[in-house]
Amino acid sequence: MTRQRLLSLAVGTVLVLAASSAGAQAPPPYGAPITLEQAKKVIAGAEAESKKNSWNMVITVLDSGGHVVLVERMDGAQLGSIEVARDKAWSAVAFRRPTKVFEDLVGQGGPNLRLLKLSGASPIEGGIPIVVDGKVIGAVGVSGGTAPQDGQVAKAGIDALK
Repeated sequence: MTRQRLLSLAVGTVLVLAASSAGAQAPPPYGAPITLEQAKKVIAGAEAESKKNSWNMVITVLDSGGHVVLVERMDGAQLGSIEVARDKAWSAVAFRRPTKVFEDLVGQGGPNLRLLKLSGASPIEGGIPIVVDGKVIGAVGVSGGTAPQDGQVAKAGIDALK
């Protein structure tokens, strides 16, 4: 990682922790990277939820180091969703929290609006860290529908891994 990205991640973590409630828990530590078989289960669960609702999505799984493991672009999914899904997954793994947290904080306005300038933090629901045995092993990012639809599909992917 570049020095600028590391600094941005450190500043972002401080901002998120400061903006979160006092009783919030620290995010889980990083673990070994997600395996290809685990990533396939996440993709399959997310795809099943997408198909059930007739939503054309892009689903991206990153490992605990932020590297792409799998990307699926369903037929008819918009091209722009490829990068958006990756950005959501990156945000979830880099900050070890769902992107919905950022969306909710930005929605509160005020000082939380500074999060919009936080490099790598996607403030749109649809990115969720993948936690196994209390450790972040990767993240899933979904794009192609509304933010709540993306979040629903991402959660289905996470649930398929359990």
